Amino acid sequence: MTIHPSTPSTRVVIIGGGPGGYESALVAAQLGADVTVIERGGCGGSAVLTDVVPSKTLIATAEMMANVAASTELGLRFSDGGTPHDTTSVTVDLAAVNRRVLALAQSQSDDIRDGLKTAGVTLIDGTGTVVGPGEVEATCEGNTTVLHADFVLLAVGAHPRELPTAKPDGERILSWTQLYDLDELPEHLIVVGSGVTGAEFASAYHLLGAEVTLISSRDRVLPGEDQDAAAVLENVFRSRGMHVLSRSRAASAERTEDGVIVTLSDGRTVEGSHCLLAVGSIPNTEGLGLDAAGVATSDSGHIEVDGVSRTSVRGIYAAGDCTGVQPLASVAAMQGRIAMWHALGDAVAPLKLRNVSSNVFTTPEIATVGWTEQDIKDDIAQGIVAKLPLSTNPRAKMQGITDGFVKLFCRTGSGTVIGGVVVGPKASELIFPIALALEHRLTVDQLALAFAVYPSLSGSLTEAARKLHLAG
Repeated sequence: MTIHPSTPSTRVVIIGGGPGGYESALVAAQLGADVTVIERGGCGGSAVLTDVVPSKTLIATAEMMANVAASTELGLRFSDGGTPHDTTSVTVDLAAVNRRVLALAQSQSDDIRDGLKTAGVTLIDGTGTVVGPGEVEATCEGNTTVLHADFVLLAVGAHPRELPTAKPDGERILSWTQLYDLDELPEHLIVVGSGVTGAEFASAYHLLGAEVTLISSRDRVLPGEDQDAAAVLENVFRSRGMHVLSRSRAASAERTEDGVIVTLSDGRTVEGSHCLLAVGSIPNTEGLGLDAAGVATSDSGHIEVDGVSRTSVRGIYAAGDCTGVQPLASVAAMQGRIAMWHALGDAVAPLKLRNVSSNVFTTPEIATVGWTEQDIKDDIAQGIVAKLPLSTNPRAKMQGITDGFVKLFCRTGSGTVIGGVVVGPKASELIFPIALALEHRLTVDQLALAFAVYPSLSGSLTEAARKLHLAG
């Protein structure tokens, strides 16, 4: 990208230091603007300090436990005669795990802060309020300063949604930001909510050794994901011994003398030691001054933006979970970059959500990009589907992988790659070639001509592409 420095006097004020905030700050500084970031909780925001980075670090430990548990099938034995399935052979020190989780998150936050300072960004540890177009109040340690800006970016994120009949107390009833205060593995964790967050934590804690009950109000886990992928994951959950309660809505959660009791809407009850609420999030837009500034919001409180992150007020942009566009750190970061490229006069194209890769960090992982198979079935997109189970892949056989698949979609007639799904270990890595093909409008024949290492899991991608050539 060619850099076109903005006028030195161009002032940018960013409220929120999460992915949308710090990435936009780096772009604005690169383009020569005078940039100030206001962040109350630490650089990186909740994505780094309480959400994405901590949860995926915990999940990495759980994945290691899964690998150990599967090692006996590969011929590995413990020297003391035990097996990974014996609680005496492998145990989890959750306090140590959480210390590492929080230390890693803080380290990442510190690295982001150092990067912003190196780029010349001014950091204010406090809160920001929009006073009007071009004016922001920054409050730090009781002192308030009015900052004047040519452009303002709002990247204030979101926080866990609570149920009025199930208030988190940080001890037995928990939000996902409070899990890292636990010193011992829950004996029986009840997870309310089977979306991405609920499924990820249910998967992780079950692999770490906790008894887990997953309560889903829908007919299956991950109702928003590919149906085949969700079915594989639910089958894996059940085969491992997890309790999955489908079509069950939690009405309340209450503490007992030594645990919790969750009451379902049909009167049934589930008793456990702890309860995790994973029932969505709420944008942090209250008290931000949006009404006074004239910034339009939806009924849910999300800031309304267009494809280049503009709000309804000239000069004010927004990015990340507070916009409700798509709750992914990668999307927040791109929204922030696009906002600054647009505001400061650089080359820019609107955000293309269809090309966004997403991943569910369960075991196995589920990664998706582009049009879905349901879109094809509903005639929203014209396409052909090829699906290959990983159980036929030689590398998967060597590694003892039995669950998962690769699914590739191409447009009818042209053969252009329009989407795909990967279910399996490191699906978050395997989805990238499909995303690249989608972004650059490659055909399945072009994908098939690329050399995949033999043996490798990525070989299933080129094999699926070859199948689509025959199907066309």
